[in-house]
Amino acid sequence: MKKLNTLFLALGMMTSLHALAQENLRYGLESQYPPFESRNAQGELEGFDIELGKAICQAGNFNCNWVESSFDALIPALQAKKFDAINSAMNITEARAKSIDFTNPIYRIPTMLVGKEGQKMAPTAEALKGKNIGVLQGSIQETYAKKHWETQGVTVTSYQDQNQVYNDMIAGRLDGTLVMSAAGQSGFLDKPQGKGFAFIGKPVEDDAILGSGIGFGLRKGDARLKQELDAAIAKVQSDGTVNKLAEKFFPGIDVSVKK
Repeated sequence: MKKLNTLFLALGMMTSLHALAQENLRYGLESQYPPFESRNAQGELEGFDIELGKAICQAGNFNCNWVESSFDALIPALQAKKFDAINSAMNITEARAKSIDFTNPIYRIPTMLVGKEGQKMAPTAEALKGKNIGVLQGSIQETYAKKHWETQGVTVTSYQDQNQVYNDMIAGRLDGTLVMSAAGQSGFLDKPQGKGFAFIGKPVEDDAILGSGIGFGLRKGDARLKQELDAAIAKVQSDGTVNKLAEKFFPGIDVSVKK
């Protein structure tokens, strides 16, 4: 009996130590970008990045929570230590890598133009000259549009909330928006207000601006957290979790990262 009591005590201590070993991880996100992250009618966070973040926390034995910010303020807030990692559909780009570090790429989403069906538009500066295109402030789509289109006579208007872009498209104040295809599909085209709109042309390409894929943003020099998260990311990629979540939230879109 004494030995059994000792064994149970040891097991209890091991369980407690395991719970104590869980590291707290604060994710930063902008919550107005469905299907990646948004709030439901009950005010709860939901979306692809939320479930992906939870899966990575489980794989890496983290205790996670989320801190909200506007998208363009995510990097400054990370640097100010308001949270530990950006989990908000942020593409890994050379420009951002000058300010922060990133985990390995987790998934990749093409960028496409959305506009009214039947309009003679294409995702080129020549075809969009004189048009007004809305973009999310601080996004790589904003960077792309300003570099390739704004300099050629296209008006590029930036918004802090992608939903505001859709509202202005419906009202006729914008001719289109450049957006990640999954966000445009689930966040607008699949909804009643998206009737009469569609993707225009093929995805735009510029790896230097649009990046190598989406990962978690980290503070410069946070090597330990990067190592831990990269290991957890490898687990959810190899066990099929990333592909299962992609099929759930944006079926038919290939999210695989270029090797």
